[in-house]
Amino acid sequence: MANKARATISDVAKAAKAGKTSISRYLNGEKHLLSEAMLARIEKAIADLDYRPSLMARGLKHGRTRLIGLIIADITNPYSVHVLSGIEAACREKGFTPLVCNTNNEVNQELHYLDLLRSYQVEGIVVNAVGMREEGLNRLQQSLLPMVLIDRKIPDFACDVVGLDNTQAATTATEHLVDQGFEALLFLSEPLGTVNTRRERLSAFRSTLARYPGIMAENAEVPLADSAVIDNALRQFHTRHRGMRKAVMSANGALTLQVARSLKRLGLHWGSDIGLLGFDELEWAELAGVGITTLKQPTWQIGFAAVEQVVRRIEGNHEPIREQVFSGELIVRGSTAR
Repeated sequence: MANKARATISDVAKAAKAGKTSISRYLNGEKHLLSEAMLARIEKAIADLDYRPSLMARGLKHGRTRLIGLIIADITNPYSVHVLSGIEAACREKGFTPLVCNTNNEVNQELHYLDLLRSYQVEGIVVNAVGMREEGLNRLQQSLLPMVLIDRKIPDFACDVVGLDNTQAATTATEHLVDQGFEALLFLSEPLGTVNTRRERLSAFRSTLARYPGIMAENAEVPLADSAVIDNALRQFHTRHRGMRKAVMSANGALTLQVARSLKRLGLHWGSDIGLLGFDELEWAELAGVGITTLKQPTWQIGFAAVEQVVRRIEGNHEPIREQVFSGELIVRGSTAR
């Protein structure tokens, strides 16, 4: 059976015995200009024809699409999922629709989605810049669209940023481990590269422990997908400080999961053999063994604030570039208990 043709504004006008101007006034909220009889006929025609106006066409006619592009590097990351919830809530409140693009950390997808968002004439872009390659960044700069970065800054790219106060969060986490009597601490992260979040957290870790010269402070960079390297880093740390009270701080939630798996493989128990504290609250953290202490990020608020800022830019705000940071919350569980 052939699909029924979509009703047009001309069809509504014909059924309502009205001109297209009257229909446009109705659709654009100018109902006070129409008589009661005209309003009734138009409403009946719209209902009978199941007419749905094209929001895209109406927006373009007025120079607006009410679309915000969202580029996410990895939509399977719990951090991204929670940020998306805040973004969607803010878009709904502000009257915008988000177009979500998941690049899966693939450069070709980044470029494809950047071009796609511009073709849809989005009014602004929110970018979670994890893994964003140089060619993609160049295209972002050339687009001249209002833009806000979430979580990651981009070197030599002047742009609004919303994220965690990494210095405060890492300092709080490190001081907690000190207060719990740990004598050797390992900060474990993926390769630092130019990723400001990893660098800022490591810097705060080092700065905090510089005030406690009696505590052994180490850091190691490990690929997220290389279990053998993670196993080796943890095995060596545990062996080097045998007999001491020691703990690992993981730089993000995805790595915390791999560290937990590695400790299981090595036969080490967090909370008794070794302490474990991870950035990002994970749904399973309270259920794993004695529970894993986490540094919870206000991800919903970060997503909401990012949309608020990009909408301000869309509406013509020309204040200087700003960085908006939120405080984290330490959730203490058995993995760091005395």
